Amino acid sequence: MSQHLLLLLILLSLLLLHNPISASPIIQKFKEAPQFYNSADCPPIDDSDDDVAAKPIFCSRRAVHVAMTLDAAYIRGSVAAVLSVLQHSSCPENIVFHFVASASADASSLRATISSSFPYLDFTVYVFNVSSVSRLISSSIRSALDCPLNYARSYLADLLPPCVRRVVYLDSDLILVDDIAKLAATDLGRDSVLAAPEYCNANFTSYFTSTFWSNPTLSLTFVDRKACYFNTGVMVIDLSRWREGAYTSRIEEWMAMQKRMRIYELGSLPPFLLVFAGLIKPVNHRWNQHGLGGDNFRGLCRDLHPGPVSLLHWSGKGKPWARLDAGRPCPLDALWAPYDLLQTPFALDS
Repeated sequence: MSQHLLLLLILLSLLLLHNPISASPIIQKFKEAPQFYNSADCPPIDDSDDDVAAKPIFCSRRAVHVAMTLDAAYIRGSVAAVLSVLQHSSCPENIVFHFVASASADASSLRATISSSFPYLDFTVYVFNVSSVSRLISSSIRSALDCPLNYARSYLADLLPPCVRRVVYLDSDLILVDDIAKLAATDLGRDSVLAAPEYCNANFTSYFTSTFWSNPTLSLTFVDRKACYFNTGVMVIDLSRWREGAYTSRIEEWMAMQKRMRIYELGSLPPFLLVFAGLIKPVNHRWNQHGLGGDNFRGLCRDLHPGPVSLLHWSGKGKPWARLDAGRPCPLDALWAPYDLLQTPFALDS
């Protein structure tokens, strides 16, 4: 250890001893990811029909548009997810990211973090004013599910520019091991608004309370639909159809109902099920091997579902970075670790 580094450590220790409460928290630093290039057969991005866009890719129909939320608590997962998307894409230069951050967050710091790790990335950070949704949020079984940013996926059609017609929404606690262009190209048919893997073997009734099912009107909500559970952490959304159908208002109506009478317990998921269950375009289960974070209470280790895997999703309480840092990882957390770009403290470049 050099004398300069030793002196720095001593000074830092003295500062913390004299003022431990007001000391600033350690800010996470991330390594720069390698740059990824398009293969020879990737289509050119020159088809934007919006003259306002700073770069054609931000409005291009040929580009793959990805939407994610950004916040300090999950930034480590977000960085890993972005790396996985780029690493497994055959046309990584044709991907544009649309990040959504809360108005109360330090958007400039989040933007700088993404830029430093991916200096070549085409992305925009949109500020989400949570005041409109905060008044509609009811407490759920886990406080983390009550974060207003969890509801940003319901407002993508308003946040993203009108020229963006289709987007792949991804949670921050997942990694892809396949080309996202395959998922983005999902055929939504003539009238489907969104596509996602469906799980019809799940106990659908458990997502709603006895108050809901005993109500003679509410209990008829799914009467003409083959309603199945789907996870909202991975969705392909037709934003044009969403806007035309005013689906944000439909979700808000159910949230307002929840404020008047307790009809569900699980955060932002049930309103999506109430509006879309039984009406979505099903996607192969390989595109959301979810539940790897365990349940919402203990976050115990889980195995993969049977079948091929294109996306691993640590939904649930347990997150791979937290379990790895605690020295108590689950076996599948080792699949997330190679995408972790966190710069460990005092690490020296070789």
